Amino acid sequence: MIKIEQISKKYKDAEKFSVSNLDLLIEEKEIFGLLGPNGAGKTTLISLLCSLIKPTSGSFTIKGLNYKKNKKELKQLIGIVPQEYALYPTLTAFENLKYFGSMYGLKGKELTSKINEALETLGLLEFAHKKISSFSGGMKRRINLIASILHEPKILFLDEPTVGVDVQSKNVIIKYLQDINSRGTTIIYTSHHLNEAEHFCTRVAIIDHGKIISKGEPKALIAAEKKANNLEDVFIELTGKDLRDYA
Repeated sequence: MIKIEQISKKYKDAEKFSVSNLDLLIEEKEIFGLLGPNGAGKTTLISLLCSLIKPTSGSFTIKGLNYKKNKKELKQLIGIVPQEYALYPTLTAFENLKYFGSMYGLKGKELTSKINEALETLGLLEFAHKKISSFSGGMKRRINLIASILHEPKILFLDEPTVGVDVQSKNVIIKYLQDINSRGTTIIYTSHHLNEAEHFCTRVAIIDHGKIISKGEPKALIAAEKKANNLEDVFIELTGKDLRDYA
């Protein structure tokens, strides 16, 4: 589904590369986790794959399409759930979703049906005509997710999709994502919730300093580290215990 070859990204005036000569293959219908400390390059890599920024060098294809030649087609293939809420607070949930759905060419009864179905599945139908500004964090996360999948993308990019939500909202979101994946959508996921990643992802790659330092099925990575009982132990063993705060 995704083939990345020697891709690198160095921002203007930066001293170091955020992503450095990275190679990666992601298969169709995987739930693939990109894990790493703050500043490791996870969000930069996702931004590259979504064509939000250009690589300094290297290349990638998605479903055989080249990001340079097929940018329009690629945008139709992907859905993006950013870490920050990408919603208009003064509009209602339905108005937000109608707007984002129309950007992908959906309209009329088809769009209304898709919106109502997703709202009902995620427990939000009764709030459809309430303004986003009145929603809790968990509700906003679920609307953010719906906005990204109305056009039924082949690949869904998730940047911290459950950050700041309660257990009930997290469980609903994870189940919904698993349902989407079971219907054929490949999921690329980043998170600092390593226990969640361990049980949610089919494979993961641990990134540090812009490079992949380990990848594989969570159970296999845990088994390969003698002192590891879970994915968090593997993560600490490979990336160290030093703080990674960045201004």
